[in-house]
Order: sequence, then structure tokens, then C-alpha cells
Amino acid sequence: MGHVKIGIFGGTFNPIHYGHLRAAEEVRKRFGLDKILFIPSKDPPLKTEELPEPEHRYKMTELALSDNPFFEISDIEYKRPGKSYSLETVEELRSIYHDSALYFILGIDAFLELPQWWQSEKLISLVDFIVISRPFFRFVDLLLSPYLDADRGGLERLDRGEIELYTTKLKSERDVIAMRVPLMAISATEIRKLVREGKSIKYQLPEVVESYIMSNKLYRHNE
Repeated sequence: MGHVKIGIFGGTFNPIHYGHLRAAEEVRKRFGLDKILFIPSKDPPLKTEELPEPEHRYKMTELALSDNPFFEISDIEYKRPGKSYSLETVEELRSIYHDSALYFILGIDAFLELPQWWQSEKLISLVDFIVISRPFFRFVDLLLSPYLDADRGGLERLDRGEIELYTTKLKSERDVIAMRVPLMAISATEIRKLVREGKSIKYQLPEVVESYIMSNKLYRHNE
């Protein structure tokens, strides 16, 4: 496989923090990805929390990635009108990077939500997935997914830390690579709460993002 390997990392990034960045870096290194595209979702179909203007989330993500040559921001969902459906994003990326191998990076929790996604059956036939650790979730939880064809033993070994990677198949015959990444106890929800309470968010996210939040008075009001 001589061709380029690209990770697709989507999210509301509300705000982007070191947990996102560290996980992406682990995946990139361990899996030898040539680059990771961070795709801030403009209008996520399933999110219920208050979201600041997409411009702010886009800008924060852009600032956070500026010093990593392997990380790139994509405005593919930002530019597209209407709800930000992952299927449309993947279809568009496939047409742009038609010679590349694309990997959709998700946490265990998001992977389990896949059946609720718009046209998820089609999505899982178009792209391979890298599923990473998330706080409060175990890899054996993935057996709850109707899309996964996995062996419990392999997932249990991942949970115990005996292996770092476990590759299995989706029902669509696409690959799923389950991967342990170090968990950082940083959450965007908690960061927004700290800002609201006037507390420090230093060392939870890049300084440029912290400055942006402060100067734009984001997250000050009750959500």
C-alpha cells in the first residue's frame, strides 16, 4: 500500500483541547498516517449542547493545529449548507483524495452512536474506521454495535492493555482498527463550565485557544 493514508477527525471541537490533539497524535504516529484532517462540524445533526458560532469553533481549531505540520483543518462541513452529515463529508473527501486510504477516527462512544447517524449503512461501506479509547467506555462495549463483526477475546485483551491494536471487520467488509490511546481527563464540557465559573483553564488546551476564548468572551453565559 504505497498510497497516502489520511485520518478524518470530525467533531464540534467546542472547544478543541489537548485530549483531542493528543489522541490524534497517538493515532497518527502508531498508524503511520500521512496527515489528519480536523473537520469542525458546522451544524451537527445529533448535538444538543449550545454551540457558539461555527466561525469561533473553526478558528479555535485552526489556531490549535497551527504548529503541527501533520494536522490540517478542513472547511468541508463549514462551507456546506444545511446539517453536517458525515456521509456527505466522506463522499466529498473520497472524490478529492481518490488515491488515498481514508480512515474515519471515532471514540468508542461515537462509534456506538453510528446507527443513529444519517445513512450510516452507506457510510460504513465507504471508509475504514479507527476507534479509540474514551473515558468510561470499554472496547468490549463495541460488541453492542450492530455493524461490527468482532471477537470478544481481542477486545478484552485491548481493555486489559495486553495489546495496543486490534483489527476486525465491519459487516460491510471495511476494516475497523480499535486502538488504545492514553486517556486525558480533559473534557470540553468541563472547560466550558470552568470558563463560566471564572476559573482557570490553563494547561487543558493550547494557549492560543485559551486567549481566543477569553478575547471573544466565549462560554460566559449559561448554556
